[in-house]
Amino acid sequence: MALVDVLIPTCGRKTGLAVVLTSLIGQTSTDFDVIISDQTDEAQSCLQSIEIDTRVRTLRWHGHRVTLHRHLPRRAIGEQRQFLLNQSQARYVYVVDDDVLLVPTVLERLLSVIEQERRGFVGTAATGLSFLKDVRPDEQQIELWDGPVCAEPFAPESILQERHRVNNAANPLHLEQRLVRHGETVRYKIAWIGGASVLYDRAELVSEGGFSWWNRLPPEHAGEAAVAQFILIHDYGGCAILPSGTYHLGLPTTNSNRQRNATELFGRILVERAEDSFTNAQPQAKSLIPMEIAP
Repeated sequence: MALVDVLIPTCGRKTGLAVVLTSLIGQTSTDFDVIISDQTDEAQSCLQSIEIDTRVRTLRWHGHRVTLHRHLPRRAIGEQRQFLLNQSQARYVYVVDDDVLLVPTVLERLLSVIEQERRGFVGTAATGLSFLKDVRPDEQQIELWDGPVCAEPFAPESILQERHRVNNAANPLHLEQRLVRHGETVRYKIAWIGGASVLYDRAELVSEGGFSWWNRLPPEHAGEAAVAQFILIHDYGGCAILPSGTYHLGLPTTNSNRQRNATELFGRILVERAEDSFTNAQPQAKSLIPMEIAP
């Protein structure tokens, strides 16, 4: 069994999937297998195309087990992520979307940090290179971890929403230029980091329910990665790192309806967990079992 299972949800993005798989072939950390869930319409499935097949064969030639799933009908991105999580057995799961380009050291640096910190997850923000000239100083108020990463048990109403702005546009690239020296890795605090490039401790993600709450939302929703990360930050801690080395390809979204956001469940989940803990902590009344008296 590999140390990492790379989980890739895909739908209608043959070019993006090919780029991600090519990025994986070049990773300096090689102890990983790959699991792909394709929800493209049957007539358009790209898993058997020459572009994808060649990359799958290359990964297998280099010792990586690659498992391909045609997972239909399409329900929700949260359901697809939960399906992939259910297929995994590795110590860590690397969730990477089908619209990013990774530099060769991304997985190696993520592994190094998560094994040092022993926290719920570590991620790299996917940045947009088309925004390189769009410098946003007002969004670059980064909060660095100057000690060990730790849990942040915040309440739903106190979520530090401003933190997410640091990952907008090309902010991580501009911050990298300012903060990263001599090849070091910088850890910083986040509200969430999205789902494009995140390494999770699988046992901790599973213990918190993973993405199993997906059916409490309509199929068209956003924020499924954010709510999972909220819970892990709350209970275990998590962070993002610079350099990011993860770049958006700029492909059209496959989810244009984002009126419902999974983050609305976060408060409810905390309340339900508190109620369950209270119920389980109460002493149970002993049932009276009649004794059988021998004649």
